[in-house]
Amino acid sequence: MTGTPKRTYWLEHAWLGDGVDQGVERGVALDVHDGRITAVRTGVTVPPPGAVSLRGLTLPGLANAHSHAFHRALRGTAQTGTGGAGTPESFWAWRDVMYAVADRLTPERYLALARAVYAEMALAGITAVGEFHYVHHAPGGTPYADPNAMGEALIEAAAEAGIRITLLDTCYLSAGFGQPPDARQARFSDGTAEAWAERCALLKERDHARIGAAVHSVRAVPADQLVTVARWAEERRAPLHVHLSEQPAENDACLRAHGRTPARLLADHGVLGPRTTGVHNTHLTEEDIALLGGSGTGTCMCPTTERDLADGIGPAAALQRAGSPLSLGSDSHAVIDLFEEARAMELNERLRTRVRGHWTAAALLRAATADGHAALGWDDAGTLAPGARADFTTVALDSVRTAGAPPRLGAETAVFAATAADVRHTVVGGRHIVRDGQHQLVPDVPQALARAVEALRG
Repeated sequence: MTGTPKRTYWLEHAWLGDGVDQGVERGVALDVHDGRITAVRTGVTVPPPGAVSLRGLTLPGLANAHSHAFHRALRGTAQTGTGGAGTPESFWAWRDVMYAVADRLTPERYLALARAVYAEMALAGITAVGEFHYVHHAPGGTPYADPNAMGEALIEAAAEAGIRITLLDTCYLSAGFGQPPDARQARFSDGTAEAWAERCALLKERDHARIGAAVHSVRAVPADQLVTVARWAEERRAPLHVHLSEQPAENDACLRAHGRTPARLLADHGVLGPRTTGVHNTHLTEEDIALLGGSGTGTCMCPTTERDLADGIGPAAALQRAGSPLSLGSDSHAVIDLFEEARAMELNERLRTRVRGHWTAAALLRAATADGHAALGWDDAGTLAPGARADFTTVALDSVRTAGAPPRLGAETAVFAATAADVRHTVVGGRHIVRDGQHQLVPDVPQALARAVEALRG
């Protein structure tokens, strides 16, 4: 994504906010060279000669901080949440369906599916994804000839779809506290955290790809091996993510096994810290919130998945007040729409408290942009500023959803009215990946998705 020629993009409207103010300017020229913004010029009322015009509201590129690409194959097949007799189902029943899809993945199938999923993300204005990757080996647990064949497929998929990726290679060693992986989980496990670390060390970063680490959950990594994962990430100054307190059953099991909450267990083993992000953070005690906030550990909220799986509403506002930076993810990809994730975080809190206005639209956009990129190790992305990576997206202001709103309130329009369908342009590293709503590298994204999903049907 480096090496792009000098180019000027003229933005009809641009959000230059800092997370507090609206920050919408009319007529902005972005000079771009070698994948970065070299100058931001405001008050440019007409497009300069030779500039690429982007009509609508341009935002920094969106960061999808939590993704399981293969879950996209479940969309439309696992949302009803009822059994054959109409009885309600839980997260744990949904997980059985997910395992069946995971079992049919191969490196070739995963490349095809992830390329289409990441192309769908680009169409939604997403310029970077955090892929929480744990399907490492062949079914049964036998390593591929290239032990990172599955991870390499994801890195290649992101390149072919034109977006950045942080591969959060995930340590997953047990089925539960004191339980070895079952047959469905065997391909997730490296056996020990040391073996996981040796395999991860073979992964190489590229211009579009960062390598991070993840603890799948406290139930999937024995307590005495947590420090190995934390040390691996610390030595490389890499992002470290972890599913945390997504389900009450996880908390209850952790209390039985260790006499402490998952957050306290992670704190006691050196996992928490400013490069760590807890995903979901749903069922927390006040002490847990203080631990996460006081350590600077981030929180990635995934509201569309959390409501789809009936997980609950996490204490995002309290976590942020305690010092935990917020980011957003589409997780299981029931939908891929970061605007929906952003407004859902606010609307969920309104339902929980019966009070409006917990975040400004600009603050929600910051979670979807700068803070999301920071959670993935892309600290130099997520803003429209000189020196930042030239990653940005443009939302139409004349669709049936956005028409009529004052452009100066563009941040509110983007968060509370727009959807992914309103994205018209996506630029990554100065390269026009989505132009006028059409992906430039994957010609027919719907067909690519359909073919890839069909290949995984049993």
